[in-house]
Amino acid sequence: MIEAVQHVRRMRGGTQSHMMRCDDGHFYVVKFQTNPQHPRALANDLFGTRLADSLGIPVPKTEIVFVDKWLVEHTSQLNFTCTSGPVPCDAGIQFGSQYAIDPTKGEVFDYLPDTMMGAVRNVCDFAGALVFDKWTCNSDLRQAAFWRKSREKKFTAIFIDQGYCFNAQEWNFPDAPLRGVFIRNDVYWGITGWESFEPWITSVEQMSVDMIAHCAEGIPPEWYGHDADGLSSYARASTNSGIRQIFEDALSQLEAEFPRSCTSDLGIQKSRMCACVMPHWHLTVRNAICLRREVKNENSCG
Repeated sequence: MIEAVQHVRRMRGGTQSHMMRCDDGHFYVVKFQTNPQHPRALANDLFGTRLADSLGIPVPKTEIVFVDKWLVEHTSQLNFTCTSGPVPCDAGIQFGSQYAIDPTKGEVFDYLPDTMMGAVRNVCDFAGALVFDKWTCNSDLRQAAFWRKSREKKFTAIFIDQGYCFNAQEWNFPDAPLRGVFIRNDVYWGITGWESFEPWITSVEQMSVDMIAHCAEGIPPEWYGHDADGLSSYARASTNSGIRQIFEDALSQLEAEFPRSCTSDLGIQKSRMCACVMPHWHLTVRNAICLRREVKNENSCG
């Protein structure tokens, strides 16, 4: 456990995290137990990040962070913004996700324009993150940050915020194959077949109960309401992943949403659209309707 010694700034996001400097000299994005979402967001983030790390997916280092009551009382910005007014953050043990790079040594972006995506050195890792998000039932869009050292031209993607894994505070695995994708489909264009999801799919299939249990060790019980049976159950459920079937289910929904005629008329290769778990997963219903209208208009003109 490490201790927060300085508040730096408020972060964006539903949990209203705060960047803090800790006594190990590093900067952390700290989620508090009394965040506006749910205390289980902390348990999910710690457990999920450990699982992703075990698959070789680039994720932040995690720590349990102690925030002293004195620091909260003497830092006016350590609060949550609520409709009734600011509410002070709670003292005690919180979840810390190490910032991608020391702010004095580099820069971090949560968005890159299309023209700069070619400067991301590890775009292929988005396929690994997709495997992880399908496996753990991430009910949010995939969150990523892009960092680089000072004077570097290339960025590295790092996958942050696992708080909505295991269907957020619900701790179950509903059939929701279209969730957990990155909002930008260009990161998936390099996918050419099942081999694009290796070694991650095989790593999930080979994940033992002991390995998963090790990732769940040491999670503070107050983060999950002291529900040890629940924690044990959802850790065990993670082993019964059926990850390839999950991808097959998502493929079936894709084919229902984007009929064969649509993919053909729009010039989208079938092998890239459906057979390989394809980049249009993140399209909204509105976008799907637009695609259908475009096809309909083209057919009517012909």
